[in-house]
Amino acid sequence: MENHYICPHCRGHLRVGENIVLKVRNTQREKGILLLHPEVGNYTSLINPHFTIIEGERLDFFCPLCMNYLDAAIDENLVYMIMVDRQGTEHQVYFSRVADEQSTYRVSDDGIMLTGVHSYKYTHFKSSDQQMSSLQN
Repeated sequence: MENHYICPHCRGHLRVGENIVLKVRNTQREKGILLLHPEVGNYTSLINPHFTIIEGERLDFFCPLCMNYLDAAIDENLVYMIMVDRQGTEHQVYFSRVADEQSTYRVSDDGIMLTGVHSYKYTHFKSSDQQMSSLQN
Protein backbone atom coordinates (compact mmCIF):
# COMPACT_ATOMS: atom_id res chain seq x y z
CA MET A 1 0.00 0.00 0.00
CA GLU A 2 1.31 3.45 -0.94
CA ASN A 3 1.36 6.50 1.30
CA HIS A 4 -1.92 8.33 1.13
CA TYR A 5 -3.07 11.73 2.26
CA ILE A 6 -6.20 12.71 4.13
CA CYS A 7 -7.89 15.96 5.08
CA PRO A 8 -7.47 16.79 8.79
CA HIS A 9 -11.10 18.03 8.89
CA CYS A 10 -13.23 15.44 7.05
CA ARG A 11 -10.56 12.69 6.81
CA GLY A 12 -11.43 12.35 3.12
CA HIS A 13 -8.81 10.87 0.79
CA LEU A 14 -6.84 13.44 -1.22
CA ARG A 15 -4.61 11.18 -3.30
CA VAL A 16 -5.73 10.06 -6.74
CA GLY A 17 -3.21 7.99 -8.68
CA GLU A 18 0.15 9.71 -8.51
CA ASN A 19 -1.19 13.06 -7.28
CA ILE A 20 -2.52 14.81 -4.21
CA VAL A 21 -5.56 16.82 -5.35
CA LEU A 22 -6.15 20.20 -3.69
CA LYS A 23 -8.31 23.25 -4.39
CA VAL A 24 -6.35 26.53 -4.38
CA ARG A 25 -7.16 30.24 -4.60
CA ASN A 26 -4.68 32.93 -5.60
CA THR A 27 -4.52 36.53 -4.38
CA GLN A 28 -6.79 37.62 -7.26
CA ARG A 29 -9.38 35.22 -5.75
CA GLU A 30 -9.25 32.95 -8.82
CA LYS A 31 -9.76 29.25 -8.03
CA GLY A 32 -8.11 26.16 -9.46
CA ILE A 33 -7.16 22.55 -8.84
CA LEU A 34 -3.53 21.86 -7.95
CA LEU A 35 -1.97 18.41 -8.29
CA LEU A 36 1.04 17.74 -6.04
CA HIS A 37 3.50 14.87 -6.14
CA PRO A 38 2.89 12.59 -3.11
CA GLU A 39 6.58 12.10 -2.24
CA VAL A 40 7.57 14.40 0.64
CA GLY A 41 10.19 16.79 -0.72
CA ASN A 42 9.25 16.36 -4.41
CA TYR A 43 7.97 19.76 -5.55
CA THR A 44 6.56 18.64 -8.90
CA SER A 45 3.06 20.01 -9.45
CA LEU A 46 0.44 20.42 -12.17
CA ILE A 47 -2.05 23.22 -12.63
CA ASN A 48 -4.19 24.53 -15.47
CA PRO A 49 -2.06 26.91 -17.58
CA HIS A 50 -4.85 29.54 -17.45
CA PHE A 51 -4.70 29.69 -13.64
CA THR A 52 -2.21 32.36 -12.63
CA ILE A 53 0.21 31.84 -9.76
CA ILE A 54 2.72 34.61 -9.12
CA GLU A 55 6.05 33.72 -7.51
CA GLY A 56 5.98 34.66 -3.83
CA GLU A 57 2.20 35.02 -3.52
CA ARG A 58 0.39 33.31 -0.65
CA LEU A 59 -2.12 30.76 -1.93
CA ASP A 60 -5.15 29.56 0.00
CA PHE A 61 -5.44 25.75 0.10
CA PHE A 62 -8.70 23.86 0.60
CA CYS A 63 -9.81 20.27 0.84
CA PRO A 64 -11.66 19.59 -2.45
CA LEU A 65 -14.12 17.35 -0.55
CA CYS A 66 -15.24 19.40 2.48
CA MET A 67 -13.91 22.79 1.26
CA ASN A 68 -12.28 23.56 4.64
CA TYR A 69 -9.09 25.60 4.71
CA LEU A 70 -5.97 23.51 5.20
CA ASP A 71 -4.27 26.25 7.22
CA ALA A 72 -1.73 25.14 9.80
CA ALA A 73 -2.39 26.53 13.26
CA ILE A 74 1.34 26.91 13.97
CA ASP A 75 2.13 29.35 11.12
CA GLU A 76 0.03 31.41 8.70
CA ASN A 77 2.35 30.51 5.80
CA LEU A 78 1.97 26.74 6.20
CA VAL A 79 -0.62 24.25 4.99
CA TYR A 80 -1.44 21.09 6.95
CA MET A 81 -2.62 17.61 5.98
CA ILE A 82 -2.19 14.05 7.24
CA MET A 83 -0.09 11.40 5.52
CA VAL A 84 -0.74 7.73 6.28
CA ASP A 85 2.27 5.53 5.49
CA ARG A 86 2.41 1.93 4.29
CA GLN A 87 2.25 0.65 7.89
CA GLY A 88 -0.87 2.71 8.65
CA THR A 89 1.00 5.26 10.80
CA GLU A 90 -0.24 8.84 10.59
CA HIS A 91 2.22 11.70 10.09
CA GLN A 92 1.48 15.40 10.08
CA VAL A 93 2.70 17.07 6.90
CA TYR A 94 3.18 20.82 6.67
CA PHE A 95 4.27 22.70 3.58
CA SER A 96 4.61 26.30 2.49
CA ARG A 97 1.62 28.04 0.94
CA VAL A 98 3.95 30.64 -0.61
CA ALA A 99 4.31 30.03 -4.35
CA ASP A 100 7.76 28.67 -5.29
CA GLU A 101 8.86 28.31 -1.67
CA GLN A 102 10.16 24.78 -1.03
CA SER A 103 9.55 23.96 2.64
CA THR A 104 8.02 20.67 3.75
CA TYR A 105 7.95 19.04 7.18
CA ARG A 106 6.82 15.56 8.19
CA VAL A 107 6.10 15.36 11.92
CA SER A 108 5.56 12.05 13.70
CA ASP A 109 6.46 10.14 16.83
CA ASP A 110 9.78 9.30 15.12
CA GLY A 111 10.71 12.98 14.90
CA ILE A 112 10.70 15.72 12.30
CA MET A 113 11.86 15.40 8.68
CA LEU A 114 12.62 18.74 6.98
CA THR A 115 12.94 19.04 3.20
CA GLY A 116 13.31 21.88 0.74
CA VAL A 117 15.77 24.68 0.20
CA HIS A 118 13.59 27.09 2.23
CA SER A 119 12.94 24.78 5.19
CA TYR A 120 15.13 26.96 7.41
CA LYS A 121 12.41 29.67 7.42
CA TYR A 122 10.05 27.95 9.85
CA THR A 123 11.94 27.63 13.12
CA HIS A 124 9.19 25.77 15.03
CA PHE A 125 10.45 22.64 13.29
CA LYS A 126 13.90 23.06 14.81
CA SER A 127 12.43 22.73 18.31
CA SER A 128 12.73 19.59 20.37
CA ASP A 129 10.18 16.82 19.82
CA GLN A 130 8.73 17.56 23.26
CA GLN A 131 8.19 21.23 22.36
CA MET A 132 6.66 20.21 19.00
CA SER A 133 4.06 17.97 20.65
CA SER A 134 2.52 21.05 22.27
CA LEU A 135 2.28 22.81 18.88
CA GLN A 136 0.73 19.99 16.86
CA ASN A 137 -2.83 20.39 15.59
